[in-house]
Amino acid sequence: MPDRSVGMSRPSEWLAVVRILVGLYFVKTLVTKMSVVLAGGVVPLPVVSDRWINVMPKIVEKQAAGNPLAFYKQFLEHTVLTHSDIFAHLTAWGETIVGLGLTLGLCTGLASIVGLILVTSYGLATQWMSTGQQGFHLLLFTLMVTFFFARAGRRWGLDAVLAARRPAGLLARRPIS
Repeated sequence: MPDRSVGMSRPSEWLAVVRILVGLYFVKTLVTKMSVVLAGGVVPLPVVSDRWINVMPKIVEKQAAGNPLAFYKQFLEHTVLTHSDIFAHLTAWGETIVGLGLTLGLCTGLASIVGLILVTSYGLATQWMSTGQQGFHLLLFTLMVTFFFARAGRRWGLDAVLAARRPAGLLARRPIS
């Protein structure tokens, strides 16, 4: 008889592996969009890099240029580009939250929702550029929904530690007496 302890007989572990890998994909933001400053010359604080603040509008201009979705093209041109500094900060911090949250399994529900908003926005901005863009963002969208509803941080994540320490609330499953 084959050993059933490996493979799909342990879906929560496989989901945790996928959650961690997707999280690591987003963690790259710490290198590409974030930097560190020393507050008071001593305390290291993460900040959005000047490079990202300067590059992000150029990327958005390309995404808006041929975008066939009129409503989203308008949004990119008249909202994102007009307030590019704010959106550069939102995307960098959002990706950082998603990356750390998914990798550590910490506040996975929140990280998944932030990730869902980001990948939907990125997908709408780039869907016209190639079918690869469409498929990639659709896959990330599906994974974020899955992580949220499967409570993916409860396996190999800090969400499990937090859940074990939290008293049972009104919505917790209780045994029927």
